[in-house]
Amino acid sequence: MPATPRFLDIHVVQSVPFANLNRDDTNSVKTVLYGGALRTRVSSQSWKRAVRMEFERLSGDSALRTRRIGEAVTRELVERGWPQPLAERAGAHIAAAVGKFEVETDEANKPVPNHVVTNAMVYVPRAAVTELADLAVEHRQTLESTAKDIKKNGDTKASALPKAAIDAVLRGRNDVINLFGRMLAEIDRAGVDGAVQVAHAMTTHENDVDLDYFTAVDDLTSAWKDTTGSAHMGHAEFSAGTFYRYATVDLDELTNNLAGTHTDVRELLTTFLTAFTLAVPQAKKNSTAPHTLPHLVHLALRADRPVSYAAAFEQPVRPAAHGGHAVPSVDALAAYAQAAAAFLGTRQLLWQGWSSPELKDLPDGLGLRADGLDTLITDAAARLTLRDRAA
Repeated sequence: MPATPRFLDIHVVQSVPFANLNRDDTNSVKTVLYGGALRTRVSSQSWKRAVRMEFERLSGDSALRTRRIGEAVTRELVERGWPQPLAERAGAHIAAAVGKFEVETDEANKPVPNHVVTNAMVYVPRAAVTELADLAVEHRQTLESTAKDIKKNGDTKASALPKAAIDAVLRGRNDVINLFGRMLAEIDRAGVDGAVQVAHAMTTHENDVDLDYFTAVDDLTSAWKDTTGSAHMGHAEFSAGTFYRYATVDLDELTNNLAGTHTDVRELLTTFLTAFTLAVPQAKKNSTAPHTLPHLVHLALRADRPVSYAAAFEQPVRPAAHGGHAVPSVDALAAYAQAAAAFLGTRQLLWQGWSSPELKDLPDGLGLRADGLDTLITDAAARLTLRDRAA
């Protein structure tokens, strides 16, 4: 009996020019010391958010992660013709039912009644805002007559609306949440184990951070020429390099999450793979435009366990004879893939393939070449024989 794919591994080698895709609290480039060498790093959260935004754009299915769910409901109700004060009360009572909350304050640090944010972010399908607004409409009489304005921080007892009904809406899921997962401790049974695991991206080679000194010109000073000097001076950190990106999809977890839905698993995975390979974090995009394509995309279906090839770069890649880290990075990846196959055996490696906008040939370690990204993704999806758990 042929083995069933359990994991879909995604390996990407991508060169990024002068940029700062992901910065820390001091606006510095994120780094990691690996193999005794300093590398530029992009956190998994940063690249995952870019992937999620692209997945939502491609699929038309979106989710909302926010502390301001009450305000979103308020705006929905105002659009339906509710008076502003009543809409704000409804939104506040919905937010208060989520869990612990805070009442926002004004410039004088005084509480603003019915301006409530949740302590923790909720993560729901965007349609949940409409459903919560419908719930407020259903209980409008209570909100108008017996519900009190919320004026101080508190817990769920402050809400006059039925918590069970609100919780039921907040437990709602869509393809985005089923794919990426959700942690929502405030609502019982709302947590969803994500099917996607994403590694921090890092450069395959040792990398330094560059300081960019800049000045801002005052246009009137420049035109009038009555004085010298700039209006502002400063500096920012940037780096450039070739990154190794890795993610894996737990196909069993995904089909479990999709049980009872009508989602086409292969279509969902096709959209996700496209989003993962093409999405780029948008930090400082207006000043760096780092919109590169991957140098290589390699996909593998495995029956036993996922396998990252990050160890291929534990010894930093050195530039090629004529410069550049992309080609030697791909060579190192292919060599490690061959070594991993020899070490583990190929019985559990069910299929693998690759594509590149530049490379036409590679050693056998990465499987067969596909003519373009769409063909590679289609080939992977066509070989999925998933356990029949989704409706």
